[in-house]
Amino acid sequence: MTIAVTAVPPISSFAQSLSDPAGFGDQSLITPRPGAIRLLGGIPAPEALPLPDFARVSAELWTDRAAATAALQYSSSTGLSGLREWIARREGVEPARIVVTNGGLHGLSLAVLTVVERGSAVAVDDPIFPLFLRVLELADGSVRPIPVDGDGLDVAALADRLAGGERISALYTVPDFHNPSQGTLTARRRGALADLAEQYGFWLLIDNPYRDLRFAGQDQGLATFHGSDRTIVVNTFTKTLGPGWRVGWLVLPEPLVTPIVRLRNRLDGHTSTVTQALLEHLLLADPAWFDTVLAPARRLYRERSLALADALAAEAPGAFRITRPEGGLFLWPRLTDDRVDAAALAARAADAGVLYQQGAFFASGPDTWESSRHLRLAYGDRTPDELREAARRLASAF
Repeated sequence: MTIAVTAVPPISSFAQSLSDPAGFGDQSLITPRPGAIRLLGGIPAPEALPLPDFARVSAELWTDRAAATAALQYSSSTGLSGLREWIARREGVEPARIVVTNGGLHGLSLAVLTVVERGSAVAVDDPIFPLFLRVLELADGSVRPIPVDGDGLDVAALADRLAGGERISALYTVPDFHNPSQGTLTARRRGALADLAEQYGFWLLIDNPYRDLRFAGQDQGLATFHGSDRTIVVNTFTKTLGPGWRVGWLVLPEPLVTPIVRLRNRLDGHTSTVTQALLEHLLLADPAWFDTVLAPARRLYRERSLALADALAAEAPGAFRITRPEGGLFLWPRLTDDRVDAAALAARAADAGVLYQQGAFFASGPDTWESSRHLRLAYGDRTPDELREAARRLASAF
């Protein structure tokens, strides 16, 4: 009898397969040359992850019999109390409003399933983080694109449409260092958006995974959103401590906590007790630990964003309109010459050894022209030298 054995790839190969997040498929027909530089996913820099701290806290957990036994048990649907209290202090709300999730996308899914009536209209960013459109399929929601500019969602355009009779059940936006367009929703627009939600009775789904990665400019604050009883804020440790943790959180109006918990009891029950216990220990043992981790990460991302922006301007002068980011992991340069075939440019760039996401992939409506004039370049997990080389290769594609 012969037994077929399937070879298991090494861990390094598995890690490489995950380096381009699922759902970003516009490069699927392009075969990169060996040594291609990938500017594809919003991935944190390996250098920014505190691996020694993770190793230490893991060893401490498994050598403490009582703590290890507790970590291997079921836990609350809302999350471990110490972790929720830490998150609540950082968000400036009561712990009762916090529900720990399996990352940001899980939080968005719970929110959509709870507040979006099946088949109803949902206003969304245009351009948009495309995976939210997949989440919206859970409620069979119809999309109402709202333009996004350098100051975030165009709230005035939304207000005009609502005043004209259009109705929505919810609105989705990324307010800080928008993916893909890198802009930040201004404090004035935040206030106006919250007012519209109250006036017209729709929910705000605020997706905020990049908020802690500000390295320039002025923080626009979250108090407006947290003070609204029509707002769900979604956040995650994915961009700060690594996506493999799969730990995020919801900041909910108190009346929504019970419906969210009831929904979780029909789905996943709770977030991994082990991962919560590890993070809880790290965050509570030293109140300054998280900000100590963030400080060098912010400097690193600032250096990388400037390296890429400056190199593009130097290597391809006049080819792009570039705004330097104030935070986050993305550059969103616009082609200055509208005669350039963006898809052909991406193919030539792949031949030259650099891969990026084409802007048209992020359009949420049928009109993809303006988005198509942009490139989304992710710089988080690339070194400055790699970014400068990527700019040289991209310039050669012209």
